[in-house]
Parts: sequence; structure tokens; C-alpha cells
Amino acid sequence: MLRMLTLLGIMLLSPNLLAEGQSRYISDNVFLYLLNGPGTDYRILGSIEAGQPITLQGETQGDYSKIVDHKGREGWVQTNLISSTPSFREQVSTLTNELNEAKAKLAEVLNSTGNQTDEVAELKAQLAEAQTMLAKANQERENLKMAVDHSAQETQFALWREGGIIAAAGLVVGVILVYLPRPQRRNKKRWM
Repeated sequence: MLRMLTLLGIMLLSPNLLAEGQSRYISDNVFLYLLNGPGTDYRILGSIEAGQPITLQGETQGDYSKIVDHKGREGWVQTNLISSTPSFREQVSTLTNELNEAKAKLAEVLNSTGNQTDEVAELKAQLAEAQTMLAKANQERENLKMAVDHSAQETQFALWREGGIIAAAGLVVGVILVYLPRPQRRNKKRWM
């Protein structure tokens, strides 16, 4: 029994569980860069928005996993930012389909001539629940999109600010170099 539990524990902790070709999603609360290698020292290949579907390649190094993103680009991302649950983007389409099905069933029930008031009430409740979930998912998606946009703007402003500081420092150094006293040449007629 102990041997079986140990074997099961090893299997659960094995990095092979991130097998090649598994569909996964980028966590909904992040905006991340696709890197050329397993670490921040590698070149950035592009960015991936939150909730985009990806495919694991089954290769991990340290905190990074190799993936193929929704655009077909192969690269590395942090393993802790990969989620096995569908993103809000995927959930919204599923909820929309469920909402349409519920509406179709409701219309069918309303057109039937039987005494089905209980079924109509149940379908109305399901429709209301689906609409509430859809509205909540849409609101969360919009909030996350605004947060990602704000983060991108802050990053761009920081880059501009750092560039301005470097340019100003270069200007100051240039002005100082112009006004530094130049060494005078010796007069050849002088003894010393």
C-alpha cells in the first residue's frame, strides 16, 4: 500500500504531466511575453493576451514551459501563468451558446399548448441565470482588458521617461565637455 502511494505521489509530481500537445490557456489575469528561451534573458518574440489558448510542447526548464501560441509561434512562458481551465473568452462563447439554447427551448415551450407553466418558469430561471453569468463574464473581461491596456501604457511611459533621462544626461555631459579647459601646447621657444 505504501509503495503504491509513493508511486502515485511520484507520478503526480512528475513534470511529464505537462505532456506534449495538451491544450491549455494563459491565465485570465495576466499579459505576458513569449520568450525565445527559458528565462528573462532571452529575446521577446511577442506578447500573448490573457485567456488565449496555447499548446504545451512537453518541455520544461526551471520555471518556464515551451508552448505554441494561438498564432503558431513557438516559445517559452512561465509555467505558473498557464491554466488548465478555459479562459473567460472561451466561457463567454459557451455561455452564449447555452443562452441561445435556453431561448430556443423557452420559445418551444411557449408555443406548445399544454399546461407547462412549471417548465416555462424553470427555463426562464435558467435564462436569467445564464444572462447574469454572461453579463458577469463580460464585465470581468472588460475589467481585465482595461487593466492590460493600463499596464501597457505605464510601460510605454516608463520607457519614454528613461529615454528622456538618458538624453538629458548626454546633453549635460556634452555641454560640460565643451567648456572644459583644453591642455595648452608648449611654446617651443620656452625652455620649460
